[in-house]
Amino acid sequence: MASYTELREALAGRPLPLAFVDLDAFDRNVDRVVALLAERGTPLRVATKSLRAVGLLRRILERAGDAARGLMCFTVGEAAFLVHHGFDDLLIAYPTVQARDLELAAALTESGHAVHLMADSAEAVARIGAVGAARGVELGVVLDVDMSLRLGGGRLHLGVRRSPLWSADEVVDLARAIEAHPGTRFLGIMGYEAQVAGLGDHSPHAPLLNPVIGLVRAVSRRELGPRRATIVAALRDAGLPPHIVNGGGTGSLDSTTPDTGVTEVTAGSAFFKPHLFDHFASPHMLALEPAAFFALQVTRRPGPGLVTCLGGGYVASGAASIDKVPLPWLPEGAKLLSSEMAGEVQTPVALPEALDVALGDPIVFRHAKAGELAERFERFELLAGGRIVDRVPTYRGEGQCFL
Repeated sequence: MASYTELREALAGRPLPLAFVDLDAFDRNVDRVVALLAERGTPLRVATKSLRAVGLLRRILERAGDAARGLMCFTVGEAAFLVHHGFDDLLIAYPTVQARDLELAAALTESGHAVHLMADSAEAVARIGAVGAARGVELGVVLDVDMSLRLGGGRLHLGVRRSPLWSADEVVDLARAIEAHPGTRFLGIMGYEAQVAGLGDHSPHAPLLNPVIGLVRAVSRRELGPRRATIVAALRDAGLPPHIVNGGGTGSLDSTTPDTGVTEVTAGSAFFKPHLFDHFASPHMLALEPAAFFALQVTRRPGPGLVTCLGGGYVASGAASIDKVPLPWLPEGAKLLSSEMAGEVQTPVALPEALDVALGDPIVFRHAKAGELAERFERFELLAGGRIVDRVPTYRGEGQCFL
């Protein structure tokens, strides 16, 4: 990562706020992920929501080469947009039952593109199948399986609330329904272990909870691996071998392995390493480098050791907490004020003593999450060797807003 002095020079004269990606760190993160997965021959599926920029998606796939297998999208509209840009093998990770979406998926399928829909209920399968049958095509369906940790007969649920499908019998029954319908065909399963992949166990904000979170992650890994393998075996025994068994996320790349039944793993945040992913103790997470940033201009000096920046209230989604706000990154030692944090139109920052920051100079921040930063900017400036060398439009910059 360039120093603050180098960044100040690189950004001089450019309109702020702006978002930028450090390509040197970004490329090294791609190489780290590919190397980790190559150890066991597991293909990578790239999560588009964590990047939201066609140029960066293309860069990952080109750099990863044969190690990559398609993209994981978040809406059918996004999948159609990416097909327009030349991408294929698109797994849409979130269910939809809107007729417009299903008609679009059918049109993409008719034109020969591999677009895979997600479902977790008989009702959703019936709606997908009705559109497929009416169009005379079979729409590929992947079943979303709940990988949360359930204890005490389900009374304690640790993980996100996603799919109602948990047991092998439930998955097999719905897979049979998919195969029985003339407008659908069963492609496989997806199981996202959020309490492992997205829950950090080394947070400075709640140190007393870190051992508890570490225990939840460890118990989850022991439970979900055999359960996923059992589900895959049950599907095969039922004559429904899954073509896709997708799992994992950035925080679980080291534990979502082929012996747990997966045929591919997903990652996206790994390439930007937003600051929420600083809070993991595992070596592969510690090795990743921050690669995506935004810079705000200093516009006021309200008091000694204080500056105020224009804009900055780019708070991440999810449960409201201190770790969802942007993190001042450069100059080193810069901190938000607990009484104001990051504001809609201005963000005050406390600076280390004797640091000289002039009006108009940038303060560099990291977002808590990855792709959400792209919703605030029309492009990413691309930094390499300490200077801006190019730019790529974000989805927003191409006039797109999918969610």
